[in-house]
Amino acid sequence: MAERALMLEDITMQFGGVVAVNNLCMEVGQGEIVALIGPNGAGKTTAFNCITGVYEPTNGRISLMGETIVENHPQGKMKQSYQGQNKGKYTGVVHPTPDKITQRGIARTFQNIRLFGALTVFENVLIAKHMRAKQTILSATFRFNAKEEQRMREEAMALLEEQNLAHLKDEIASSLPYGLQRRLEIARALATEPKLLLLDEPAAGMNPQETWALTEFIREIREGHSLTILMIEHHMDLVMEISDRIYVLDFGKLISQGTSDYVQNDQKVIEAYLGVADDA
Repeated sequence: MAERALMLEDITMQFGGVVAVNNLCMEVGQGEIVALIGPNGAGKTTAFNCITGVYEPTNGRISLMGETIVENHPQGKMKQSYQGQNKGKYTGVVHPTPDKITQRGIARTFQNIRLFGALTVFENVLIAKHMRAKQTILSATFRFNAKEEQRMREEAMALLEEQNLAHLKDEIASSLPYGLQRRLEIARALATEPKLLLLDEPAAGMNPQETWALTEFIREIREGHSLTILMIEHHMDLVMEISDRIYVLDFGKLISQGTSDYVQNDQKVIEAYLGVADDA
C-alpha cells in the first residue's frame, strides 16, 4: 500500500449505552480510493463525523499524513490492537473543530446535500475558498486584501470551469437539478484544497447513467487534484468498479477488508450486507 494518508486507531464512538463505532482500525494510502460500506446503521457516517471533528470519539486516535489530528484516550493509554507507527504512545485529548480539520486538509460532502441554497453557484464555491484566505478583519475592512480576493474569485471561477459548471455560475444553487447539486457540493469541497476528500453516499438518488458519470468524475478529480478519497456508498456497482480497497462495517464493528474481489466473496459480508439469491 502507498504511504498512509489517513489512519484510524481503535476509534470508538458511544452514545449512552449505544456503541455506534466499536474499536475501528483502518488506513487509507495516499492516492487511493477506499470505500466504507455496510448496512444502514452500521456506523459509517458516525466514523466520518469522528474524522471531521463533528463528534469527539469516545476513544482512539486519527492521523492525517502521519500527524495526529483527533485523539481521546480516557484510560490514559491506547489499546494495543493496531500495528501503527504511533502504537501505545499517549499524547492526550485532541479534538479540533470541523473548520480546523478542514484547514488541515480534509474536506467532505454529506449524504443529504448541504449547499447554501439561497446563494449562487459561484458564491458557494467562493465561500469555500475563504478557508485558505490570509486576510484579517482590518485588511478586509479597508480592502487591503483586494489582490487576494481577486485571486480567490479567479480560482473559484477556474474550478467551476473545470467541473463544467461555469455557465451556471449565477444560478441559485437550490434551483439546480439534483445531479448538478451533487457536483457543486464536490466542487465546493475541492475549493478548500484538500489532501483527503470524504464522500458520503455521492450516488444517492442518482439514476444509472448519472452514477456511471459520477464514477468517471471521481476518477478525474483524484488524478486532477492529487486526492486521496474515502467514500461511503450503497451502489455496489460503483463501489466494486472504482475502489482500490473496501472496508465493511456491521453494527459498528469491522467485519471485512480487502479488494473488491475478496470482499464480495467474503461469507460474513454476504450474510450481513450483500445478501444471497432467493434460490441460493
